[in-house]
Amino acid sequence: MTKTELLELIRNGESSGVEFKRDTIETRALAKELVAFANLEGGQVLLGVEDDGTLLGLTRAKLEEWVMTACRDKIRPEVIPYFEVVRDVESGRDVAVVRVGRGWGVHHVWHDNHRTYYIRVGTVSREASAEELERLFQQRGAFRLELRPVSGTTMLDLDRRRLRDYFSRVRGQETPADNDGVGWRTILINTELLAEESPVPPATVAGLLLFGTNPKRYLPQAGVDAAAFAGLEKEYAARERISLRGPLVPLFGSSGLVENGLVEQAVELVRRHTGVTATLEGGARREERWEYPDEAIREAIVNALVHRDYLLSATDVELTVFADRVEIVSPGRLPNGITPARMRTGCRAARNQLLKDVMRDYGYLEHMGMGVPRKIIKSMLEHNGTQPDLIEEGERFLVRLWKKVPGERTE
Repeated sequence: MTKTELLELIRNGESSGVEFKRDTIETRALAKELVAFANLEGGQVLLGVEDDGTLLGLTRAKLEEWVMTACRDKIRPEVIPYFEVVRDVESGRDVAVVRVGRGWGVHHVWHDNHRTYYIRVGTVSREASAEELERLFQQRGAFRLELRPVSGTTMLDLDRRRLRDYFSRVRGQETPADNDGVGWRTILINTELLAEESPVPPATVAGLLLFGTNPKRYLPQAGVDAAAFAGLEKEYAARERISLRGPLVPLFGSSGLVENGLVEQAVELVRRHTGVTATLEGGARREERWEYPDEAIREAIVNALVHRDYLLSATDVELTVFADRVEIVSPGRLPNGITPARMRTGCRAARNQLLKDVMRDYGYLEHMGMGVPRKIIKSMLEHNGTQPDLIEEGERFLVRLWKKVPGERTE
């Protein structure tokens, strides 16, 4: 880092990625700041700078050795920081830069045989709450909420009809008789739709979301908040407002579809509020063309339901139909370092692997993980020449599909 770059950094003040400290702080205090940065997106501690940006300079002997010892002895898992000293930032005053990147795991400070997890919130490093810590472990792939047992549930809270259809028709395997409770319990525990607990195994989060008779009863976030508006913005008078409920997967019988799952309910709502045009192909064959390709709508809805953060229990997936666009909002940040740019190229990462696997069994997801570039982006470009918007905004991820209208926005 050059002297000019460092001075600019100091002028901008402390932030989510920058902390000022004297080099006389305790070892644990330095470890706390570095842990908080590693548990966010990385950051740097400037040693020799007061909180208000005043340059104090360095005073500690063997400073680099002290920093490395703190990272080795006080931080678990250990981190190896980038370390450099910028000389004569002001006459005779040096500043040390200690930088860490985003950790692959969840880091904590180890002190007096006690572990403390810290996170960075704005310009403050503070201890993580239980809920924040759960989400942090989930983001790092060390914790799978979908396998958590749901208190108060039993095997009876799963739709046996859908389960039989899944195992026999979709997976092509033998299923127990309806009165064989032990057989059903065994197959559901082995597929992680029930948790392995005694004496009565409860359903897992994934089990309820996929096959629950009433998922919303135990998981208030297990639905789609849908609305359709005649104009370009949300209004008090909606064409339709509805809370879509039910398991993710459909039910098929001997004569075909018996009952829609949550995905198809959402697709049908979009169809109810979007138009279709008919043309004659070759002068004889009638060809219907919807305003949005089904595969793009379905893929966006499936992704929102499968990859959302179910730790955010106060909000559903949002589906909104406007006159010029369809918006699907999935609660939570993108998992495991995924960005919108990486999604466009087919980069894959699953927050809820079991949900993903089962929905892929039903044909909702591709084995190659190329649903976004192939089914959303490519199909929209071929359908009407528009480029979908993929936007991460804080704790939500938005997919916006545009309708090509003369004189309106197209890309």
